[in-house]
Amino acid sequence: MKLEFTPRVLRRVLNLWPPFLFAGIHVSAIGSDWRSACVELRMRPWNRNYVGSHFGGSLFAMTDPFWMLLALHALGRDYIVWDKAGAIDFVKPGRGTVWARFLLEEEALEQIREATADGAKHLQWFAVDILDGDGEVVARVRKQLYVRRKRRPGGSTATR
Repeated sequence: MKLEFTPRVLRRVLNLWPPFLFAGIHVSAIGSDWRSACVELRMRPWNRNYVGSHFGGSLFAMTDPFWMLLALHALGRDYIVWDKAGAIDFVKPGRGTVWARFLLEEEALEQIREATADGAKHLQWFAVDILDGDGEVVARVRKQLYVRRKRRPGGSTATR
């Protein structure tokens, strides 16, 4: 039996999830339509690097699941969605609280639906900036999702 979460419940679960909790990562919002999320990373003594800025692994971790979670829920049960690749470009040292806002546009969902209509896999890149308290870019993160329509018994793809 697979658990189904509402955005509100998932936000609470993620905030108590040990990798996020102990890294200082806080999910402040997940949109009720699964099209947006806001997450922040609070500076703590245990998530600083040697020079006193945010540890790069924590910066990447704060963005890790969100494109996949948003797309998975926005597309629905007829799709398989998982992370395929990721990259981060560190722009400047992050100090204090940093944050990222994810916006899953309908155009991207339509592009995915069209590309997977015949059951083919589709690889889609998404990007998000991590910003500091002054709104300056600390890091740019890109995630690639693998998306495919589920196959029904007999080989046909699922239909809505």
